[in-house]
Amino acid sequence: MLNSSALSAWAPRALSILRIVAGLLLLQHGAQKLLGFPPGGQGGGLDLSTLAGWSGPIELVGGILIILGLFTRPAAFVLAGFTAVAYWMVHAGQSPYPINNGGELAVLYCFVFLYLVFAGPGAWALDNMIGRRRA
Repeated sequence: MLNSSALSAWAPRALSILRIVAGLLLLQHGAQKLLGFPPGGQGGGLDLSTLAGWSGPIELVGGILIILGLFTRPAAFVLAGFTAVAYWMVHAGQSPYPINNGGELAVLYCFVFLYLVFAGPGAWALDNMIGRRRA
């Protein structure tokens, strides 16, 4: 059987893994929009005159900060709001059900980032190194 105290000891590391994977996935959205990589999206440009044009830089920079665990709580707060707005502006009008409107990923991102606001970055993060230096 699984030992809950042994699992609990790994919780900060598992939180870091969740943070890093979420950041890597979000980073891909921004990289595809701004850099055209990975291929397959409509990327390769930056049009800050549109709301959609702002999503690439937010996803790219936010993803990098989340991966590194740098300014994790404020970055996660911005990203939770960003993904909530993305859901309501892009997906919700198509159907009240995320499975039908294609918004499941936006909802999941929103709640993962919201969790990071409260839980912090986990064990492996630059935030922890900065915090140690100040103490």
